Amino acid sequence: MFKNMIVYRIAPQWQVELTQVEEALAKAPFLECGATQEKSLGWVPPRGDAHGPLAESVGGQWILRFMVETKVLPGSVLARRVKEKAERIEQETGRKPGKKESKELKDEAKLDLLPMAFTKQGSMWVWIDPAARLLVLDTSAQGRADEVVTLLVEALPGLSVSLINTQTSPQAAMSHWLKEQEPPVGFTVDRECELKSATEEKAVVRYARHPLDIEEVQAHIDAGKLPTKLALTWDDRVSFMLTEGLQIKKVAFLDTVFEGTKADDGGFDTDVAIATGELSKLIPDLIEALGGEAESGVASAAQAVAAAAAPAGGGLEAAVPAPPRGKDVVGRAVTGPATAPVDTDPDAAPF
Repeated sequence: MFKNMIVYRIAPQWQVELTQVEEALAKAPFLECGATQEKSLGWVPPRGDAHGPLAESVGGQWILRFMVETKVLPGSVLARRVKEKAERIEQETGRKPGKKESKELKDEAKLDLLPMAFTKQGSMWVWIDPAARLLVLDTSAQGRADEVVTLLVEALPGLSVSLINTQTSPQAAMSHWLKEQEPPVGFTVDRECELKSATEEKAVVRYARHPLDIEEVQAHIDAGKLPTKLALTWDDRVSFMLTEGLQIKKVAFLDTVFEGTKADDGGFDTDVAIATGELSKLIPDLIEALGGEAESGVASAAQAVAAAAAPAGGGLEAAVPAPPRGKDVVGRAVTGPATAPVDTDPDAAPF
């Protein structure tokens, strides 16, 4: 559970009960693909119980599960079927299909093949911490996260979120930690990183299972290469890989987390309690290590809410600036900065 994380901040004006979330998700349950349907998505019971709740609460932490099913239709198979149809038309009419007709043949061929295609399923854990106002998605692919956030915003009225934005960029912080050999308090630098040049050549240097407190690494940074990934451990309890886009990958709970638990202490509630208990402490510590949280779209939304609630003639309106250009407005989702981080490892995502 939560091997990768993309973290969002929830705007303070969003106040709902778990029952309201359940009712909203129930309108979009996951259903398997129909015979000629290429893709299906929706919500499934996180415990895996048939007809179970779509939103679970464990220790005040809300857990959802998003499911996607797609039909696997190889391009070579589709192309062969289109070619067969085109050759049949040429034999019967003596002419080759035009551009428009070829497109129609492709659509026909796809409808012919979809009922016979294999299906592929993938799921994503979704964690809402209502007290800390955090939304955490178990994926490392920004595009997939955007898809789920969009569905949540459509399903849950008033929900506004923004990617966590820190005062210091992860790349600048990682450069400092490696060059000065000064990891932030509570963290240690592990034995894996990736450095990439900003020049046209885009030269990449990767270290795996290798000490990073060496002059060679510092020389690469002095030469202009910037860290895009860095392995860290927090409090000797959780190891992970931090990326330049503030994505948290390869999350692993270390043995100290499980001290005092029995071998048979398992199940959904225990897994959720352990994961959210540790990560709810790691996330704020990591934000602090990156200089604290910068103003985001949801902060602007909060200001707008406060301004709207202020009594007429009061001084609050003048004190609250208008939302900056490109920032959030009340009731509208913000899924991150103007340019989202590029997916650096889409194959590692759950779907």
